[in-house]
Amino acid sequence: MPSDFFYSLPLEQQVGQFFYIGLPGTELNAETRNLIKEVQPGGIIIFGRNVASPQQLRDLIDGVRELLPIEPLVGIDQEGGLVDRLRKILTPMPSARTIRQHGDLAASRALGRITGEVLGMLGFNMNFAPVMSIMTDERDLLSNGLYSRSFGRSPGEVLGYTTVYLRGLQETGIIGCLKHFPGIGAGEVDSHEQMPLVQLSHDDLIAQDLAPYIELFGRRDDRVRCVMVSHGGFPNIDIKQELTGGLLEPASLSHNIVTKVLRQELGYKHLVVTDDLEMGAIARHCEIEAGVVRAFLAGEDMLLICAHPDQIRRGFQSMLTVARQGKLPNDRVRGSLKRIFGIKDIVKTPSPLDLDRFQVLSQEVEQLNRKLNYTYGGSA
Repeated sequence: MPSDFFYSLPLEQQVGQFFYIGLPGTELNAETRNLIKEVQPGGIIIFGRNVASPQQLRDLIDGVRELLPIEPLVGIDQEGGLVDRLRKILTPMPSARTIRQHGDLAASRALGRITGEVLGMLGFNMNFAPVMSIMTDERDLLSNGLYSRSFGRSPGEVLGYTTVYLRGLQETGIIGCLKHFPGIGAGEVDSHEQMPLVQLSHDDLIAQDLAPYIELFGRRDDRVRCVMVSHGGFPNIDIKQELTGGLLEPASLSHNIVTKVLRQELGYKHLVVTDDLEMGAIARHCEIEAGVVRAFLAGEDMLLICAHPDQIRRGFQSMLTVARQGKLPNDRVRGSLKRIFGIKDIVKTPSPLDLDRFQVLSQEVEQLNRKLNYTYGGSA
């Protein structure tokens, strides 16, 4: 693809590339078709509500591809454990915590490989995993929803397990996404409900939660191509001092976090996406029309809106209006388009859906679960 291709797109298509959207159901019905045609999103994300069978899911994703003039990113949160969107059609996958408890790095790599091969056959090219949160014994007591989703209790553990998981996943051609930057393991609530406050200082954050990111960003293999920014609040490093009393912003909307810390301080150059902008942490903070613009101006490349078509449309129309008014800095637009198309240039074409192989992979998950003594519904 010529390097200047995306600059020549109509403004509506450029703005559409910034959106990573959810679909209502299992079928490409008139409502879903109209949504896809109106927004022409840069990416779509699949949830359990979209999954009925392997063939149905592949047909849905292929149908979306046919409607779009530009190849979309197609993502899913397929972590294993509690966050397993495919458990209706595939043996439920083990949680990160179970793998760490068994001290089994080979299992982490196997989970990445199996996940990647399954996703490739179903039509995906991205997985929103691994979770990089550090969950110490103290943090395990917090109600933030991350208890079983973390690979480790220390920066070293998280780095070790996520590195081999990412290697297994990405060797199949599926792009991984590190989440939830800059780390919400110390947050006391779940960002699906409200903004978790992380009371760490800048230095503590660097030494703990950011340490695995820093190590992975600095490696020569340049393996990290996507990072998801959390909705956590970081009062010790991110208060807008110019406002009376100060204002704490969710990290996903914060120029200090996305641009100054992630881009400038840590030197990360590739794709950055928000966590779901419909979550309570954002919805309680601002309307979707303001949220998408603030996230983009903070430095985010793609804006994740996961559930409601009306929210997706409102967000898209808000960004389009601001763009038409010339209020989106040209360097931000060009920079994000360059990163979006940069990742689209390296994703692989999905492999054919082989139902026999799909069944073999489901059996491999079963064998992995037996090895780890893992049963979904037991201790996650």
